[in-house]
Amino acid sequence: MIFTKAQLHYAASAALIILLVVSAVAVYAHGGKQHGAGEFTNLDALKKATELYDKLIGSKKLDTSWEIGIEKVQVFERRKDAQSEKVVSFDRGSGDPKTVYIFFTLQGDYAGSNFTGE
Repeated sequence: MIFTKAQLHYAASAALIILLVVSAVAVYAHGGKQHGAGEFTNLDALKKATELYDKLIGSKKLDTSWEIGIEKVQVFERRKDAQSEKVVSFDRGSGDPKTVYIFFTLQGDYAGSNFTGE
């Protein structure tokens, strides 16, 4: 079978696209870097807080303005008393209160949530 130059170019382009798609899927499916046993990262905190945040909106404990008006999300670690904790804050553009805080222990256990950050 003889192929034209255009057909070869098309086949090479299609093969390249397939290779890029397969590579991208493999990269995203990897799951990220491995961390030390028991390490609860900021990304882990963000994932857990987002799931909880969605449940709060779904159960109407937070109204829909918290879903459509979100402007900023922050993840940080802070010391409280003699312990450290991970804090995830969700800030909306308007409304009162403006921020909801979700707290986790450094082991990843839910420690509470409120509007004051205290």
